Amino acid sequence: MNETTVSFRPNAYRSCLCNGVNENLTGQNVRVAGWVENIRDHGGVQFLDLRDQYGVVQVVVHDDSLLHPVTRECVVSVFGQVILRDEDTINPKISTGTVEVAAQSITVLGKCVESLPFEPAVSTETREDVRLRYRFLDLRNEKMRDRMILRSKVISYLRHKMEDLGFMEMQTPILSTSSPEGARDYLIPSRKHHGKFYALPQAPQIFKQLLMVSGFDRYFQIAPCFRDEDARADRSPGEFYQLDFEMAFATQEDVFAVAEDVLSSTFQKFSSLPVTPAPFPRITYRDAMLTYGTDKPDLRNPLKIIDLSDMFVDSAFKPFCNKTVRAINAPGCGRQSKKFYENMGKFATSIGMMGLGYLNVKEDGSYKGPIDKFLSDEQREELRRRANLKPDDVIFFIADEPRIAPRLAGLVRTELGEKLGLIDKDRFAFCFIVDFPMYEIDEETGKLVFTHNPFSMPQGGLQALESEDPESILAYQYDIVVNGVELSSGAVRNHDREIMVKAFSLAGYTEDDLKEKFGALYNAFGYGAPPHAGMAPGVDRMVMLLAGEENIREVIAFPLNSNAQDLLLGAPTAVTEQQLREAHIRIR
Repeated sequence: MNETTVSFRPNAYRSCLCNGVNENLTGQNVRVAGWVENIRDHGGVQFLDLRDQYGVVQVVVHDDSLLHPVTRECVVSVFGQVILRDEDTINPKISTGTVEVAAQSITVLGKCVESLPFEPAVSTETREDVRLRYRFLDLRNEKMRDRMILRSKVISYLRHKMEDLGFMEMQTPILSTSSPEGARDYLIPSRKHHGKFYALPQAPQIFKQLLMVSGFDRYFQIAPCFRDEDARADRSPGEFYQLDFEMAFATQEDVFAVAEDVLSSTFQKFSSLPVTPAPFPRITYRDAMLTYGTDKPDLRNPLKIIDLSDMFVDSAFKPFCNKTVRAINAPGCGRQSKKFYENMGKFATSIGMMGLGYLNVKEDGSYKGPIDKFLSDEQREELRRRANLKPDDVIFFIADEPRIAPRLAGLVRTELGEKLGLIDKDRFAFCFIVDFPMYEIDEETGKLVFTHNPFSMPQGGLQALESEDPESILAYQYDIVVNGVELSSGAVRNHDREIMVKAFSLAGYTEDDLKEKFGALYNAFGYGAPPHAGMAPGVDRMVMLLAGEENIREVIAFPLNSNAQDLLLGAPTAVTEQQLREAHIRIR
């Protein structure tokens, strides 16, 4: 049960909360109110478990007539005397377990006239679609209630922490304009301006930069963000919340210092698990993709990836010949059963690999596996040195095209870590991923595009944009990752109009495009803009991790389902012809 303290004023419904009934009230009359969780008949004596947000208290009823028309999950107010329980009926699992209320009257405040679709006490074992359709019942579940309370406390703590660090909470508009920020916008038709649309903000990106230009030094908000993108276990479709903050006259390290302070203290306060001490490790994007096969590495997994591409140039082993070859040494894996390797092979094919090659290291240091015959003695020794191979180790190989091999290697690394039980689930491992490339080539169009946030400052500034290969230019962009989950993105922002024009021109935007799409920033940067930087840790993901959940919908009160539907209210819904006409919309 939660230990929330509330300012309480007795009234006609209750004189104390359910968890406030204790031995100090023995012999006194009290009035308690809540939901009837259980009704138990013990041969002429009835027992009710009465529940409110704060706890459960047992009510004993000697007069059956008081129970008409009481049903499970109806809302009642009970008046009666607090008495001590018999010693053999004491319940140490609840704070009120030594007492009970002997009912003198019971008033039904809210009838439960429908058949329950599930038992709220065990709702988390029910199908998710049913839970979401009856979310108001699901939230009566103790685990669900505690997750919502945790979320509330985390947000409250974040607010106070940011204020203590000198940040000022400010709100930015919800009705805004569409901008190319990476995901699809939610568009809102304008009734007053025919043929024009608002967009819900994917993030307060432009507004927070404008606040810096306005002269505010440290801004934050618990910002709602809206993106029309598909769901994942750690991503809710439609909307999410982030701790959005921005700082004027700030460097990348200044932002990191704030993030380390806020996140370390938050995770330490709301979890008993160890947290990476500050400063968090800084890992470049390039190193992350090579060593971990992802820009969201789970550092609890000790396995690392090495590059062996140079060993297989013009190799006689065709699957590896002139490919990007990555390898993972799994220490002691040679003791695994044949079934283990069969399952790893099945996993490899499930992620698009032709198979998973590997070599076992025997007691005498020689190798066992079909790849061995394609290696020279020098290559065998080089392999041993690079991978630090020892007897009973197994080295797994991943070979593919340069853009594919790192991702596949990362997936194999994660699967090996899970199957071998190497991932320490009892800690929070934080890191920063830094030095993201500013640009990349779009695979579909072949054109140069921004890799991430287009408003980031390129490392090297204007000189780099004018003189370097665009694909080699790095940005002052960074992510915070914890346990393989991307918790936040951020950047040192571009605050110079000339650099902004050049940066966007490389991605195919003209200066007129900038004026049209980002006119407010373009204009503001002509009136003196300070250097500024920030980031935005995801609140939903933060709470998900602290609650030990793998599905983000478990920590959101009223989430959309994985198909972006609100099963409780029925959204999205059809609207009337009159509403469509007012918004100047015709459905094709």
